[in-house]
Parts: sequence; C-alpha cells; structure tokens
Amino acid sequence: MKSVPLTAYPRTLARRGGAKKLREAGRIPAVIYGGKTKPQSLEVDRKSLEDLIHHSASENLLVDLTVDKDTKAKRLALVKEVQHYPLTGKVVHIDFHEISETEKVTVMVPVEQIGEAAGVKTGGGVLEHVLFKLKVRCLPKDLPEALMVDVSHLEIGKAVHIGDIKPPAGVEILGEKHISVLAVAAPITEAEEAAAAAAPGEVEMIKEKKEEGEGAAPAAGKAPAAAGKAAAAPAAADKGAAKPEEKKPAEKKK
Repeated sequence: MKSVPLTAYPRTLARRGGAKKLREAGRIPAVIYGGKTKPQSLEVDRKSLEDLIHHSASENLLVDLTVDKDTKAKRLALVKEVQHYPLTGKVVHIDFHEISETEKVTVMVPVEQIGEAAGVKTGGGVLEHVLFKLKVRCLPKDLPEALMVDVSHLEIGKAVHIGDIKPPAGVEILGEKHISVLAVAAPITEAEEAAAAAAPGEVEMIKEKKEEGEGAAPAAGKAPAAAGKAAAAPAAADKGAAKPEEKKPAEKKK
C-alpha cells in the first residue's frame, strides 16, 4: 500500500474546552502513539484530513506524517481510529499508530468477491458473505487494500474457506483455515417461504386466544367463591321480603 503525505501540528489547546475551540478554527484534535516515543497530542487541518479519507480506496490508511517542528522528518503511521459526530458525520478526533517500515503489522482487511457464483447463476442459490474482514500480517508496504476472492466456481453447498484464499505476495492471512468466508446456499423453496410467512401469524393467533381466555366466564360448577357469596346475598334478601306478617291473636269478647 502506498503511503500518502499529511501534515500535523503540536496541539496548542489541550485543556478542557480546547478541542471545541480547535474544531471551530478548522482543526481536528489527534494523537499519535506507538514506536519508541511517548504519545503526542496533535492537531490536523480538517479539510486536508477529510479529503484524504474521502479519496482513500481502502479502510486502512497509511500516512507519511510530518509533524511541524518535530525532530523526525517523517513518521510512518496507520490511521487507527476516526471518531465522527453522530448527527453530522464530521470528524471530531483521529488516532495515528506509528509503525516501522521494517516491522510487520497486523491489520483487518476487507474481503471483496469477484464474479458470480455458478450456483447462483444457474441453480438459483444464494451467495452468503460470512466474513467481511480477515486479519493479515505483513510489512506496511505490502498491506493490501482488500482481499479479492473469485467465487465464479462455487456451486450450491460449496464454500471458500480461509485456507483457500491465496494472499498477495508478502501477506499472511491469519485465522483457522477451515472457517468459511463465502458460501452458496440452496434456494428457499415455496414451502419454506410459506412456513416462514405463516409462523408470525400463528404466534399472534395463539396470543389472541390466550388474551380471550383470560376474560372468559368460568365453567359451570366452578364459580369463584366471591361470585357465590354475591349470588347468595340477594337470595337472602328475597327470603326476608317474602316472609308473611304475623297475625295478632283475636281479642276475647267480654
């Protein structure tokens, strides 16, 4: 991978609130670490950095960092992390990892497919992208932008594993060799589609039946005690109301 030039400056506003003032001035807070030097707080021009990221063909960005008034002419570094503001997507902070041209680095590299799988083209299968990135180890100059995998030979039920991928010269792919990276699955049948479509409805129906059952009237002979007492109360009242008045005894004639 070819490195691209970028200029940075020692950070002047490092106190609380300094990062906000830097951004308002068109600068981005940054830090560089690694190598044999202590971490250093930096600032870079917003437009230069965003142009660099925008025109990069890879997720991994290798830069020749020139730090103003630094003893080193250039410092080779990988862009390790770029933080964005959630609402606008603007860059708010960037991390640089200083590396050596003569020491191997371990980096995650994206996997990209080439061609159309035979199982998809002729058999109606589905290409499944299992792993989108793989870990590689190499010298900075040999770092690939992406790992290209030809899938045109894949039939239904076949897969490309980590051990099947031929890396570029000087690059070692890390990971278990038997793990699938890309695979072609059999097409979904109409019966499977119908079963998948019916499953949510069945669950909803069961739920509705359960909710209806919660409010249903109790079975005969199993009335709750409270209901029995409520029914008994009016009966008692009726019994008292129906009781005839007692007749007074007849008076004796004098």
